Amino acid sequence: MNYWLIKSEPSEYGWEDLLNNGEEIWDGIRNFQARNYLKEMKKGDLLLFYHSGKTKEIVGIAEVTQEAFPDPGDSEQKGWVSVKIKAKNSLKNPFTLEKIKNDGQLTNLPLLKQSRLSVMPVDKFQFDHIVKSAS
Repeated sequence: MNYWLIKSEPSEYGWEDLLNNGEEIWDGIRNFQARNYLKEMKKGDLLLFYHSGKTKEIVGIAEVTQEAFPDPGDSEQKGWVSVKIKAKNSLKNPFTLEKIKNDGQLTNLPLLKQSRLSVMPVDKFQFDHIVKSAS
């Protein structure tokens, strides 16, 4: 199993939207590195759902339910892909970017080095540490 962090502006598509919808196509990614990460995702992989924008916090855990397939919005057929995800559970206490920056266990979290990337891997230790700290 692999672990990932996905980012979204809550005003565009937030955690509450995923909770309400249950399952959703994660599409519209137009960055080559992020696309490659989507292609690596496997059914059952777990995702940290991060609200970018004003709040900057990890708010929930989602799961990949369908591996990479052509992005329905890729009208020019440039090879963009999507995955399907579903909400698993909300974090009891959102884990803010400030907490991440001040946590010595998370100094290598890709979010701190590639803050503009919308899809990125996290290792099991980082994932577990964030989930435990947010309980």
